[in-house]
Amino acid sequence: MAQADMHNKVCIVTGSTSGIGKATAMGLAKLGATVVMVARDKDRGEATRTEIQTKSGNGAVDLLLADLSSQASIHQLVEDFQQKYSRLDVLVNNAGISPMKRSLTVDGIEKTFAVNILAYFLLTNLLLDVLKTSAPARIVNVASAAHSPINFDDLQREKRFGWMDVYSQSKFGTILLTYELAKRLQGTGVSVNCLHPGVIGTNLMRELPPFAGWFMKLFFSSPEKGAETSIYLASSPEVEGVSGKYFIKRKEARSSKETYDEAAQQRLWQMCAELTKLDAEFTEFQY
Repeated sequence: MAQADMHNKVCIVTGSTSGIGKATAMGLAKLGATVVMVARDKDRGEATRTEIQTKSGNGAVDLLLADLSSQASIHQLVEDFQQKYSRLDVLVNNAGISPMKRSLTVDGIEKTFAVNILAYFLLTNLLLDVLKTSAPARIVNVASAAHSPINFDDLQREKRFGWMDVYSQSKFGTILLTYELAKRLQGTGVSVNCLHPGVIGTNLMRELPPFAGWFMKLFFSSPEKGAETSIYLASSPEVEGVSGKYFIKRKEARSSKETYDEAAQQRLWQMCAELTKLDAEFTEFQY
């Protein structure tokens, strides 16, 4: 696999204090990139940053704090980034949650939907200008093969909440938004792709009963294995200019046929724009 020299490249990785996100940040740092970690907890973030700097031999690892369940916090994250950096070459939307019980964010939105779909949508759109001026640039969205069609009539799961069902629908949403954004970015020099990282033992399983989480991790791949496709899409010359695709094990694959429904892609995009109040602010994203 050909690898690019990532020196002079600025990369953001969300959810970078554990699991696939941490392994992705480590891999990009080892390639020489300036890595901007996004984390919620300062102490944990600082400890991880120090570890990545030490193990990668790359001192250019930064930390920005944000609660991705809060839209105000995402806006502040973008402001903090833009105060320090004038370019962005790669955005890796990796952070994800899978809570066992339904809860609402400070914005009154179901939390899995808020973090796994709306945070990707809002953060990406707020950073599009700097990505375009840094082109060629890349957006990498971590999805999953465990994706199932969204129930648009119960988007925030007020009627029925099943943790795996909600998680798989959020990953379906990630794929829909990836395909829709790829169409909107044609000709800009910014590519966007999504991926299935494999069945990985990560902190997503922290809410499972202890024995179940331990048993499942026994048969799952490592976060380092799971990060390979994210790192590939973020750095490899082999995918320069490739956009709007779904990858498994560093190879282009087909997501479920329902994800190619353009009406569903546009419908979710519009809903996300309304829920993040970007429909008025970002008028160029309207058809």
